[in-house]
Amino acid sequence: MRLRLFAVGAASLFAAACSRTPPPAAPSPPSQPIVKMALAPMPAGARAGMRIPVRLADGRWATPNVGLSAAGRIWHLRAALNVAVLACHGADQAVMVNEYNAMLTARKAELAAAQTALQQEYRATRGTQWEDAFDDQMTRLYNFFAQDFAHAGFCSAARDALASVGSIPASEIPTFAAQRLPTLEAPFTDFFTAYDRWQSGALVRVAATG
Repeated sequence: MRLRLFAVGAASLFAAACSRTPPPAAPSPPSQPIVKMALAPMPAGARAGMRIPVRLADGRWATPNVGLSAAGRIWHLRAALNVAVLACHGADQAVMVNEYNAMLTARKAELAAAQTALQQEYRATRGTQWEDAFDDQMTRLYNFFAQDFAHAGFCSAARDALASVGSIPASEIPTFAAQRLPTLEAPFTDFFTAYDRWQSGALVRVAATG
């Protein structure tokens, strides 16, 4: 009799166990990303053998805008915007020209002071040859900003700068120039960095998938 009761009890426990909902499966561990590396591609607008500025010890590229005084940054900003209104064709060009001319009128005193101060720097360092040195640097500067491989990014940065400069108080022009000149130059220096990676055969991350 006891054996029969045990058998009945065991059957009941088995049936109850079978009726329970099984516990949820443990979540799958997150997949590990697969990083793919490839040789850096030649950047758009580049060509094999083209010359780019040398890289300085601090990592910057030796462009015409390195090592400028406050006056130099203001005058170089004006030059960059001058190039932009001549070279950036499209629907916004007329607006950019108007904004540039308005800047020349509104900031005439600040720009003249910057030019005079910068020329004094050349007189102090280049002696009787200062004027030739100044003219050569301005030619180098204009040619720098006219390079076509960074045209789109440069024009976009110039549009933003011209749209903002009219609202800047005269006392803040040096700060504005210090902030905006690197932004105008960035499309060029970014290109130099990309070209240097390609030229050196550097590996870059091209994809990451699960």
